[in-house]
Amino acid sequence: MYILLPALAAPKFLPCQKQIFYRNDIIVGMSKNLSLTTPPPRRDFLPILEHIKESYLLWHEYYSTLPKVHRYTVGEKIDTLFIDLIEATSGAAYLPKGEKLPWVRLAARKLDTLKLLLMILWESGSLLDKKYIAISTKVDTVGKMLGGWQGQLQKQNSPEAAGRTREK
Repeated sequence: MYILLPALAAPKFLPCQKQIFYRNDIIVGMSKNLSLTTPPPRRDFLPILEHIKESYLLWHEYYSTLPKVHRYTVGEKIDTLFIDLIEATSGAAYLPKGEKLPWVRLAARKLDTLKLLLMILWESGSLLDKKYIAISTKVDTVGKMLGGWQGQLQKQNSPEAAGRTREK
């Protein structure tokens, strides 16, 4: 007389052979385009920020292969300088024209220090020739872009340029 009610309902809840062997929803779910590729590059970055980002990503590959002696000293400092360079450049990018020059100068100082520390790593043998050449060419390109930007801002902020705008 004491029959359990859930025992009678169990066959309704268990899957039958048709539900197990002829299921298409698993295959359909797996065939959806689950692309794990990198997202498309953002187009709202300044070209100089793109170059700095590419340089940093290259540095990040090299950072893990540095000897421990330099990884946690000079390597960490270079990593910090890259972050500071990104911060100063992106800060300058979104400021009004009159306020950009100090930030661009700061970025140029950080970049010069970064170049010197990369050279130290290379001369000490911690950074191989090919790696040093690859990263230094990218960093030099960033330096040329920063120098051009700084020169342009100095011309725009010079007293001569200010005088020309007042005369108009």
